[in-house]
Amino acid sequence: WQVQRMHWKNALLADINARIVGDPVAIPATPDPEADRYRPVFADGAFAQDTLYVLSGQKEVGAGVRVISVFVTTDGRRILVDRGFLSEAEKGRPLTVTNARITGNLMWPRDSDSYTPPPDPKTGMWFARDAVAMAQAMNTEATFMVAREPTGDGLQAMPVDSSSIPNDHWVYSITWFLLAAA
Repeated sequence: WQVQRMHWKNALLADINARIVGDPVAIPATPDPEADRYRPVFADGAFAQDTLYVLSGQKEVGAGVRVISVFVTTDGRRILVDRGFLSEAEKGRPLTVTNARITGNLMWPRDSDSYTPPPDPKTGMWFARDAVAMAQAMNTEATFMVAREPTGDGLQAMPVDSSSIPNDHWVYSITWFLLAAA
């Protein structure tokens, strides 16, 4: 069964990778969280001053935050854009970029679980991305775009990819075969 799961996971990852890399299109008027997940999109507009910070980290950099900003499209839609990473030392500086064309992928992340604390009301720090809760907090639609390229202000884009999705089924199947042989 682990070999079957390995083939299933490989197909799932291939599907995700194929969705991520397509040519960007305008954000659909009513995006579907399942059908449009990972869809490459673009949007023209301006960043509002409304921003959330999500505790994060990067190898060889250390602790920091993911910057989630409200983006007002030229047709008046308010969406959320995951602009990327700022190190802990850079977190307090003002963000000045306003007008932009953003290219990225649609997602509806819900990185939290029952062990994730709620956002800290004193600091405003979030501990996981949650598209629906963030949209409610920022008075936007629950459309969430993860930027593919830098959006300015020295932010390092953290584009969508499948590298964080584990696929250990080959190791599991070898383990099970060895246990059966033993």
